Amino acid sequence: MIAYSGDLGAGKTTITRGISIGMGLGDEVTSPTFALVNEYRGAGLSLIHFDMYRINSSADLETTGFFDYMDEDSVLAVEWSENIAEEIPDNAIRIDIQRVDDDTRIIDIETNDGDDRFENIGY
Repeated sequence: MIAYSGDLGAGKTTITRGISIGMGLGDEVTSPTFALVNEYRGAGLSLIHFDMYRINSSADLETTGFFDYMDEDSVLAVEWSENIAEEIPDNAIRIDIQRVDDDTRIIDIETNDGDDRFENIGY
């Protein structure tokens, strides 16, 4: 699971598009703002892209199918993860994106399971 946080227009969907390309699923990734979830299925792993901006309760979360997707062998990319912080597993990759200006972002990547592969990214 990839748990994004960051303001509107920070680049959460853009990073998800890059992940989709890297997974061989193509670049047709769009923001799931109104659909709440978009699925990108492939021969191997699938990418499930959530937008939790309008999710305010456990009942709202249940309607997205979030818990069912957690049982699949898929990558879950969750925008506005701070709205469901209590449901994000400890081993999720957390990506916080802060928009500095039109061309600049500060991206902080954090893991809680000793995974240090992102330790020197960007240097």
